[in-house]
Amino acid sequence: MQVLVRAWLASVPALSILLWMPVVAMLIIAVVPASRGRLLRTLALTGTASTLAWSIFITVGFDASLATLQLVERRPWAPEMGMSYALGVDGLALPLVLLTTLMGFVAMLVAVRQRDQAKIFFAWLLVLEFAVLGVFLSQDWFLFYVFWEITLIPMFFLIGMWGGEKRVLASVTFFLYTFAGSIVMLVSMLAVHVYLPSHSFDMVADLAARDTWDAAFQTKIFAGFLLGFAVKLPIVPLHGWLPLAHVEAPTPASMFLSAVLLKMGAYGIMRSGQMLPLGLEALAPVLSIFAVVNIGYGAVLAWRRTDLKAMVAFSSVSHMGIVILGIAALNERGFVGASMTMLTHGLTSGALFLLVGAIYERTHSRQLEDLVGIGARVPVYAAFMALALLANMGMPGFAGFIAELNAMLGALARFGAWALCATIGVLITAAYCLRNIGRMFFSKGYKGADVTDLSSSETIGAAILVGLCLVIGIVPSPLLGVIRPTVQAMLPAIEQDGLR
Repeated sequence: MQVLVRAWLASVPALSILLWMPVVAMLIIAVVPASRGRLLRTLALTGTASTLAWSIFITVGFDASLATLQLVERRPWAPEMGMSYALGVDGLALPLVLLTTLMGFVAMLVAVRQRDQAKIFFAWLLVLEFAVLGVFLSQDWFLFYVFWEITLIPMFFLIGMWGGEKRVLASVTFFLYTFAGSIVMLVSMLAVHVYLPSHSFDMVADLAARDTWDAAFQTKIFAGFLLGFAVKLPIVPLHGWLPLAHVEAPTPASMFLSAVLLKMGAYGIMRSGQMLPLGLEALAPVLSIFAVVNIGYGAVLAWRRTDLKAMVAFSSVSHMGIVILGIAALNERGFVGASMTMLTHGLTSGALFLLVGAIYERTHSRQLEDLVGIGARVPVYAAFMALALLANMGMPGFAGFIAELNAMLGALARFGAWALCATIGVLITAAYCLRNIGRMFFSKGYKGADVTDLSSSETIGAAILVGLCLVIGIVPSPLLGVIRPTVQAMLPAIEQDGLR
């Protein structure tokens, strides 16, 4: 069966179909009158569901034993400038592609409750999914940059038009921070283009030429890439946009922002580090310092927040620190842990933002003190929120435990006792997650009005995300099997530290 799927996928432009499916859905929605609300919701859900189904079909045909790019497509775009329309997928990109299409579908499940300019809202969500898929599928740095910049546009409007009271400030701050970082990243891309003998933006050609670049050159260029990606990740102190954007964004946009867009920064660091390994090696100690700061700083701020949405936002800063620490380890365990954490945090944060948004719609409050004892009124919500918080703290049995364990073991192998400082942030994360579970679901005294439990669409979305956290936590081998060959090829000189 798998052989037939691979043969069929090889006969069609499989990745282009995946990439452009959200655009096709958006164009269909564009010609439907805004008054046809039910039809618009059906079309939006069908578009994201079809994209998810096609990504799963691609996964079925993916050969996990290969470290090389698969389903590669290359077409001239501007050959005189070294630009090409180049797509490909490997074990690093595939889990993030699946995460993007899954989150696109779940976010749209939540968005179907949207009534204010729903047609435009659905269209921007589809454009956002298209742009993020383009980032993860691109095998040309200029094409990568184009998709990277496109992601700014739908997020700017989703926050600015449907966000909270400070939506204008949040959207402008998000745009300016990310745009400034991307300019620095573009300078590094142009430098690689100039110094590459073929003057190409092709990522494969860049890999072939990396041995001709000395450590000083690679360090300077990688520093530019790192600064651009650090803003999106975000790395403290370049995180100023994140809490405001998360808190003010509508729930589907918050889900997509935390679950997927933050991962673009980590993915970019790993891809540019593959091209500039000496630069990554030179800056790895600095990265480890920022990683520990991210973990501890994000956890402390999350612990101090009583606004649940702000808590989840700062929790994301902390978890991205674990990703950075895994990358800085420069060994197989670290890279595998970082890759897994990107996926597992996407599932967990997506579930948390969905559930926080759901309770806010019902109570018009995200303050912990207003939600004490609410679990007795909404048992389904309480069950999913408790599971999501346990997943967020990395409890054994959930996907985050396996991911963070690999990242921490990789960091310990490289940095020794210094990496143990990160465990303080892990303990603080456990503290505020258990506090919230205790206050919301095991205390009494809820004084608010009666509230309804999760709707069917919210229940389905939460069940998918939390369920996958459990499945991957119990059976992590399939995901590890996809990631490991690519990681081993990316870091050919690393110590084989027993992960096999």
